[in-house]
Amino acid sequence: MGVEPQILENEEARLLKRFVDDLVYPSHCQFCQGLDLSNPNPVHHPSYELTPACNHDCIFCYSNVAVKLGKAPKPGYYGWENPKAITVSQYGEPLFSPRIVKVNRMLRERFPEARLDLQTNGSLLTEELWQKLDFDLVMISLDAATREKHLAITNADTFDNVVNALRIVGADKSVRSIVRTIFMPGINDEDIPKIAELAASLGVDEMMLQPLTVHELNVERLRKAGLDFERAESIREYLKAAMKAKEYIDVRISGCQLAIYRTMDPLTLFSARRIARDVAPLVKRKRLL
Repeated sequence: MGVEPQILENEEARLLKRFVDDLVYPSHCQFCQGLDLSNPNPVHHPSYELTPACNHDCIFCYSNVAVKLGKAPKPGYYGWENPKAITVSQYGEPLFSPRIVKVNRMLRERFPEARLDLQTNGSLLTEELWQKLDFDLVMISLDAATREKHLAITNADTFDNVVNALRIVGADKSVRSIVRTIFMPGINDEDIPKIAELAASLGVDEMMLQPLTVHELNVERLRKAGLDFERAESIREYLKAAMKAKEYIDVRISGCQLAIYRTMDPLTLFSARRIARDVAPLVKRKRLL
């Protein structure tokens, strides 16, 4: 005699499933190949890489790992003709490059139909520089709610600068403003809803909460910082953090992850784990410029 599957489901599992089904894909992920699960080899949006250098030294950073392993991409455009979106950039800090304004204008002229996304740690963004830039979407990274913890994570005393950057883009309603936060259980659990509340108070439109990928060269740094490796692999813990942030801001989770989670039944979603370990990221797009 069989047991009906729904009897085995618990209330938290059903709640997680409803939450996932109601989520909207992140603005940055729109047009991304990763949303199409029938694609056997999806790649991210095209990107323009300016420099692998950065004024932060984050304990989880994949760009630092790529540099140390000699696998960071050289400056240039990685993608194809007629892109729907271009990210500036996925490695290093783009505002660290003196070419940021020139490249921004070049991309706007070369790809007038493309959405231009700026991915930055925000610490170098000023009102003066912002007036020279022309992006449609801006993602600013912030993984702590206090100056002290921000310093511990980034090894840079730039918390106030990042908050000011969120204020600048949050006030400009001609762009989609996003605070990008990495889920690091044991390190920033309590900070995530506070970051969401702070960003919302500054007019930021969205929080993109991303799961942590643990790159091998960062393992010891993350361990010393207190990362709970078990919880970092738990989809349930990741979604619970997103639910808490949702109380303050339009929170969204990585689109390629959301596409997969939507295919899961409540019990699978509740107990599923993700492989969070990697060696070094690789650019899967060809360099054209």
